[in-house]
Amino acid sequence: MTLLVFQRVLQGIGVVFAMSLAVFLGVFAIGDPLSLLVNPTLNQAEIAVVAERLGLDMPLWRQYLHFLANLMRGDLGNSFVSNTPAIGLILERMPATLELAVTAVLVGLVVGIPLGLWAGYRPEHWTSKTIMTGSILGFSLPTFWVGLMLIMIFAIELGWLDSGGRGETRDWLGMKLSVFTLDGWSHLLLPAANLALFKISLVIRLTRAGVREALAQDYVRFARAKGLTMRRILVVHVLPNILIPVVTVTGMELSSTIAYAVVTETIFSWPGMGKLVIDSIFALDRPVIVAYLMIMACLFVAINLLVDLGYLVLDPRLRHRRAA
Repeated sequence: MTLLVFQRVLQGIGVVFAMSLAVFLGVFAIGDPLSLLVNPTLNQAEIAVVAERLGLDMPLWRQYLHFLANLMRGDLGNSFVSNTPAIGLILERMPATLELAVTAVLVGLVVGIPLGLWAGYRPEHWTSKTIMTGSILGFSLPTFWVGLMLIMIFAIELGWLDSGGRGETRDWLGMKLSVFTLDGWSHLLLPAANLALFKISLVIRLTRAGVREALAQDYVRFARAKGLTMRRILVVHVLPNILIPVVTVTGMELSSTIAYAVVTETIFSWPGMGKLVIDSIFALDRPVIVAYLMIMACLFVAINLLVDLGYLVLDPRLRHRRAA
């Protein structure tokens, strides 16, 4: 198992460095930051001084080598706009995005697994058909529209929840989190529900498919012959056997949820990394954009490694196969 972890870490490092080249070249092509950062009344000599201070006067290959050397030291440059470390700006916003993404994924699991179990156990029941119809809507409805509807219904019409910001936060391990206060939950529920809708639909369909397949297996027939209740069979025997695809997709979806929370953060004015990078794109603040994308690449690698280890914990057969 140690060898597996070592191999995966080496692969992850290679992915991060390959991503660094792709990210740097892609971001370099989006435009000229000097056109936004420099007063148009300045002469060419003054513009050249600003370009030299920002490192924009060097050839592209030298800029990349300089960026790579700084990356290995954990330095991703200073923001062109605020002149503060770009990685500091990203890390300052990261707890808000992680809180939102983890809450959305947990809601997807807590709601989706029971509904998927029922839909798989009683596929012809009208409630199961309603659940599956709802899952299709969850896949189909655009995130921005659902977010606006949630705001209109629960924040404006009913006035039950808040539609913007994080509300009151509490410090935990150096991070400000909303989940420890009622006011924070009032601000968190709507954006988390908006992000969780797709996750719920996905988990429902995965769980239902796994249950339908498992119910036809011999171990389920044997458990029924022993006189076990269907609830015990589903929870104790079926659910552990269908968790591997659910864990896989949940891990991947956590990565994508963090990466693609941009729309939700923008709609609900949630002060996370996504909103920051959108503002940075409009300002052509290249160091912040590059820092965001590199941190996202590292998160994807780390989460995929955790998912791989999750396989080994959930399925002993994989441990024995890797050991052999």
